Amino acid sequence: MLEQLLIHQPEDPIPFMIQHLHRDNDNVPRIVILGPPASGKTTIAMWLCKHLNSNLVTLESLILNEFSYTATDARRLYLQRKAVPSALLIQLIQERLAKEDCVKRGWILDGIPETREQALRIQTLGIAPRHVIMLSAPDTVLIERNLGKRIDPQTGEIYHTTFDWPPESEIQNRLMVPEGISELETARKLLEYHRNIVRIIPSYPKILKVISADQPCMDVFYQALTYVQSNHRTNAPFTPRVLLLGPVGSGKSLQAALLAQKYGLVNVGCGQLLKEAVADKTTFGEHIRLCFEKGMAVPDGLLMKVLSQRLDQQDCIQRGWVLHGFPRDLDQAHLLNILGYNPNRVFLLNVPFDSIMERLTLRRIDPVTGERYHLMYKPPPTMEIQARLLQNPKDSEEQVKLKMDLFYRNSADLEQLYESAITLNGDQDPYTVFEYIESGIINPLPKKIP
Repeated sequence: MLEQLLIHQPEDPIPFMIQHLHRDNDNVPRIVILGPPASGKTTIAMWLCKHLNSNLVTLESLILNEFSYTATDARRLYLQRKAVPSALLIQLIQERLAKEDCVKRGWILDGIPETREQALRIQTLGIAPRHVIMLSAPDTVLIERNLGKRIDPQTGEIYHTTFDWPPESEIQNRLMVPEGISELETARKLLEYHRNIVRIIPSYPKILKVISADQPCMDVFYQALTYVQSNHRTNAPFTPRVLLLGPVGSGKSLQAALLAQKYGLVNVGCGQLLKEAVADKTTFGEHIRLCFEKGMAVPDGLLMKVLSQRLDQQDCIQRGWVLHGFPRDLDQAHLLNILGYNPNRVFLLNVPFDSIMERLTLRRIDPVTGERYHLMYKPPPTMEIQARLLQNPKDSEEQVKLKMDLFYRNSADLEQLYESAITLNGDQDPYTVFEYIESGIINPLPKKIP
């Protein structure tokens, strides 16, 4: 919408925005396909058109419109000169793209614009493609392709003597050699194309993708389809606010540390914040210390005050944050949203109960060196060290079961609140888990289909 406001600059923007919202066509295809002669751009454009249920707009379809006076003039000039003046062509494009089917289902321009002048005229009218594809292949390959091209006069389908010969003898017998495909004529068209394309390319920065046409046509199509179905990164600033949910021992702290290290996010662990508040002997810290000593849960109000102080600091605002250890229940999640700390990416690490018990209850610490061990994954090197190892009381089987029960009791409510949360299998290599989290942060969230 902002793009359209900047392009059209309406005197009264409110009705313009209402009309734009009623159209609901921000995500329809608006594609330009460029390429030299014999690169296969018309075939790719037709396949994309069928797959996306959009409208194919070619020079031929524009001038053959029987209900347009502009098209009548264009046909007459085309018969005389084998070309349509740029001003007239742009007028035809403007008329066609204003039709209801193009507004609702989008459009694909095949081989248009042909010159920089046409590209600039199109932009001046506010016609802005979302994706531009440029097919590329060596001239020798293109000339060879063009020499073998044949056309079915009844259907308009294009065939090739080497690459795409029809099996039906009936079709074979009626195929014709198109005009203008001799080696000399093709070389002339290629020279003209190369002269123009280098001046067109700067008109489409950041939205142009070059695809090699010197490969099987189906491969070219799938590369083009993948590109036109992608969303461009917005120029608006995106500050990641990542929330990691999961039971104790699911690896939230490790994933948060990896995200902070790679992307510069602020690692906000709720438990660590409470310990720091106690160590700093702040007013909040004294209240938290009393809760710790009495074995009581820290009140939600006090938790949020400590958390708010951290999330309001400049580094969190500028760089974004990854939060773990909070919220633990629906009330805390609502409190987080009310105060404006809504996460824009939520990940739920799913780990089976037995795996959690194995991860936590077998952890040990050496009281002499402070070294941490795991009886299965990182056993102590000697029997002497193993004999003196101690278990943290919080890693006892009873304590772990208690925390797991508490998590599962609240997890359904949290999943319902964060309906766009991405659930991951956390019972695998931590770097594999990190790759999944990373892709969920970089890529846009999929839209829900009603």
